[in-house]
Amino acid sequence: MSSAAPEHVTRTRRQEPVTFLEAISEALFEEMERDPAVFLMGEDIGVYGGAFKVTRDFLDHFGSQRVIDTPIAEGGFTGAAAGAAHMGLRPVVEMQFMDFISPAYDVLTNYIATSLYRGAGPMPLVVRGPVGGGNRGGPFHSQNVEMAFFHTPGLKIVYPSTAYDAKGLLKASIRDDNPVIFEEHKGLYRAPALREVLPDEDYVVPLGKARIAREGTDVTVVTYGSMVHKSTEAAKTLAEADGVSVEVIDLRTLLPLDEAAIVDSVKKTGRILVVHEDTRTGGIAGEISIRVNERAFEWLDAPILRVTAIDAPVPYSGSLEDYFLPQSADVVTALRYLAAY
Repeated sequence: MSSAAPEHVTRTRRQEPVTFLEAISEALFEEMERDPAVFLMGEDIGVYGGAFKVTRDFLDHFGSQRVIDTPIAEGGFTGAAAGAAHMGLRPVVEMQFMDFISPAYDVLTNYIATSLYRGAGPMPLVVRGPVGGGNRGGPFHSQNVEMAFFHTPGLKIVYPSTAYDAKGLLKASIRDDNPVIFEEHKGLYRAPALREVLPDEDYVVPLGKARIAREGTDVTVVTYGSMVHKSTEAAKTLAEADGVSVEVIDLRTLLPLDEAAIVDSVKKTGRILVVHEDTRTGGIAGEISIRVNERAFEWLDAPILRVTAIDAPVPYSGSLEDYFLPQSADVVTALRYLAAY
C-alpha cells in the first residue's frame, strides 16, 4: 500500500527549519523508503499516528503490514520484534512512553542483548520513545530509563539533544546490526529554539561519538539530552558574568561511551562537572567520574562534581518537579565552585 508521502516528512521543502520531532519522523520515513525490511510496531502508531504524532499518516503510505498497531503488551510485541529481526527484518519498536519499557526488560536484557553472543546472529532492532520530565506528567510518564540498561552488554543506548542529531543518530541506529535503545526527551520534541534546517542529502551521525557543543578552556561539562541546553545556558552565564570559559560535551551515545572525548577535554580544562536529568544514585555521573579518575586523575585541579535529579519519583506538582529536576542555576552554582577551586 502506498500513497503520497506525508507533507510533514517530505524532502521538497528543504530550507524550512524542522522540529526535533519532525526530524525523527523524517528519519523513520526515509529509512522505510530506503529499506523495505524496516517496519514499525507500537501502541496507536497507525490510525492515531502515535501519542506525539511522530508516525502521522505513515499507515496510509506504508500500509498495515509495515506500520503495526500493537496491543498494550510491551513485553509481547518487543519479543515479536526480536523474532522479526532474526528473520532479517529491521523492526523499530515505539514505546508510547519509555517508562513502560519495564515489561520488556526481560526480553531486552536476557534475550535480545545476548543474541549475537549466543551465536543466534545479529539483532537489528531499535526501541525508541519519549523520556524525561518537565511536562508535569508525574512518575509514570517522566522517567529516564538509560541506567536500567546501561549495565547490559550487547545493547546500545542513544540520547540525542538536537534535531540534526536526532535524525542522524536514528538513521544510524536503524542501520546498525545491534539492538539500540533510542531515548527522545519529550521536552525537545516541539521546542521552537531547536528548529533547524537539515541537509538535503542522506546523512547519519555515527554511534559512539560525542560532540563538543561549546568549546571552552576552564571547566568541562559532560552531559546529554535536554541537559545539553541547560548546561550551555549556564556556560553562557559564566562567560558573561565571570569570564569563565566552559566546554560542554554532548555525549549523544551513552553506550558505547566516548571515553576519549571526555578524557581529552578534562586534560585541557582540569575540571569536570557531569550533568544529567536522571536520578543521582546509580546515574551515569558515577561511571564517568571513575573513568576520569582512572585515566586523567593527574590532570584534575578540582574534585569531580555532578548535578542531577534527586533520588525520588518524579513529582506531579509543578513546583516540586522544578525542584526535583536540575536547573541551569544549579549548573551555574557548581561551575562557579569548580572555577574558583
